[in-house]
Amino acid sequence: MRFVIQRVTEAKVEIDGNVAGEINKGFMVLIGVCNDDNKQIADKMVTKLCNMRIFDDEDGKTNLGLKDVDGELLLISQFTLYANCKKGNRPSFIDAMEPVKAEQMYDYIVDKCSECGFNVQTGEFGADMKVSLVNDGPFTVILDSDEIMPAK
Repeated sequence: MRFVIQRVTEAKVEIDGNVAGEINKGFMVLIGVCNDDNKQIADKMVTKLCNMRIFDDEDGKTNLGLKDVDGELLLISQFTLYANCKKGNRPSFIDAMEPVKAEQMYDYIVDKCSECGFNVQTGEFGADMKVSLVNDGPFTVILDSDEIMPAK
């Protein structure tokens, strides 16, 4: 599982010209799930995300989390995070979880983030979305389950 977390001052996602989700200060997160992902991995990733401290404190140190700054979450499904570009010039997406299961995993992640007490906004799974944001910093972190889960 991969999360691309961008600290933002604002972000929104539009579908067919209509705003589907919009936040102010918080994280805009692109979420990719692969064939090996499960709820245990999702739980660990959501815990890391919801407790990530990448907002500046009064001394300019990145010590504050979403709860400290009344932050919000905009969660966007993004299967292309599992693009395999090893061969040729056209990426393969064979490692991305098949759509029906991926949507269930995405919905699970959204629900778990909501349980953390944040305002959670989303795009629409599988839709053609237009995402806009103001990246604060810029500050972008890639959270990969391979790096935070115990070796199999």
